[in-house]
Amino acid sequence: MKNYKFTILAIVLVLVFIIQKSMGQKKSKLEIGDEIPSFELLDQHGERFNLDDYKGKTAMVIYFYPKDDTPGCTKEACSFRDNFDAFKDLDVKIIGISSDNVNSHKAFAEKYDLPFTLLADTENKVRQLFGVPSVLGLIPGRVTYVVDNKGVVIHVYDKLRGAEKHIQEALKALES
Repeated sequence: MKNYKFTILAIVLVLVFIIQKSMGQKKSKLEIGDEIPSFELLDQHGERFNLDDYKGKTAMVIYFYPKDDTPGCTKEACSFRDNFDAFKDLDVKIIGISSDNVNSHKAFAEKYDLPFTLLADTENKVRQLFGVPSVLGLIPGRVTYVVDNKGVVIHVYDKLRGAEKHIQEALKALES
């Protein structure tokens, strides 16, 4: 019975891999030294956010996360909140992006008193633009990009687990 379950699981994983490849998921992600691409999305207040209003003017931490109000994502968002003053002192704008909609972001931000921008990438266009990977094509990845005030990526941290470490890595990159 165990071998049967393993075989089925292996077949499913192979099929997911084939489907993912055939859909042409972007493989290349932004790396250190790359300029961040321009984009527009709605924030948690339903207002249009245009990256070009900030790009080249202020340093940013742009973090992609899987889903509002889930355990890991809540830890990550609350850790950014708890360290907000440290980022503010460095004149850094924090931007969180997931595929959740504006209403979900608004409720999430209000529930946890999040003082930074959350953007609704409901069609995953910006996630693809940045090349943020997913796990088995099913779970959106968790990647943090630290961007200097010229709009250039200076640090990338790509780990699904250990959400709080994203904040530590971002601060370390900004302070060095």
